[in-house]
Amino acid sequence: MSRRVGIPAVSVVGKSDSGKTTLMEGLIRALTSRGWRVATCKHHVHEVDIDQPGKDSWRHARAGSRVAMISSPTQFAVVRQIDAERTLDQIAAEAVAGGCDILLTEGFKRAGNVRIEVSRLARSDEIISEPAELFALVTDNPDLRPEGVPLFGLDEADGLAAFVEERFLAKAHDQHHDQQGDARDGN
Repeated sequence: MSRRVGIPAVSVVGKSDSGKTTLMEGLIRALTSRGWRVATCKHHVHEVDIDQPGKDSWRHARAGSRVAMISSPTQFAVVRQIDAERTLDQIAAEAVAGGCDILLTEGFKRAGNVRIEVSRLARSDEIISEPAELFALVTDNPDLRPEGVPLFGLDEADGLAAFVEERFLAKAHDQHHDQQGDARDGN
């Protein structure tokens, strides 16, 4: 886990089409329903245009703007040209700056110390990580049972979120509730 910047970073990994994004959606919903502020980052191995081609901010970037920003009453986005790929700690620092409690990443296969691997039997009968690298395994394969690795089914995002919360957010949870209590008490 990356705690040097103050929040846990948990990476969801697995082969393509294994169900990583579906699990991420479930974890995000479960953690936010518990009151946590979640940041996410999807890793891409190729260059990707995250701005919409033809839109004004996309045109600004294509004209040479190093930082293109989009602002509305409910959202703020920054598309910044960079010289080197961001480290997980740098990404977590962005999440901290955004007021988040936890960073969930998808696709960072070799970065980070906390990995949840998704392995769907229809896609593969093996895992890509060493068992010692895994925080948890999410699978529908009854034959995948690495020793010492907590197991969750593909539809157990709520249980996995509770496990993540217990392991990484419990202390912050107590502080969060103490602060809410203080605010309610007028202290």
